[in-house]
Amino acid sequence: MSKQYEILYLPLFYKDLIKITKYIKESLKNPIAANSLIAEIEKAIIERAYSSTDYEEYYSNRRRKDTYYRIYIRNYTVFYTVKGNIMNIRRILYSRRNFEKFI
Repeated sequence: MSKQYEILYLPLFYKDLIKITKYIKESLKNPIAANSLIAEIEKAIIERAYSSTDYEEYYSNRRRKDTYYRIYIRNYTVFYTVKGNIMNIRRILYSRRNFEKFI
């Protein structure tokens, strides 16, 4: 049986999400797509909370205290870490960005 983790959204994640949805709503003039993306992101994160450490790790050249994992949603990647029973949702970035610069 899978363990369910508590979800904690960090402020930087919210900042990223607001920036992404504002771009979709205002620049692309598509509020329906922005709201749909938010719903998809929320669903994917909640589903992942049942087995957070069973997925792909994110490897980088930086030394890290915590292991980073990722969730792919459309053209975006959500990055999170797990500490104890808490899944820390850290960032959401456009998938074609240079992650090393931001993670």
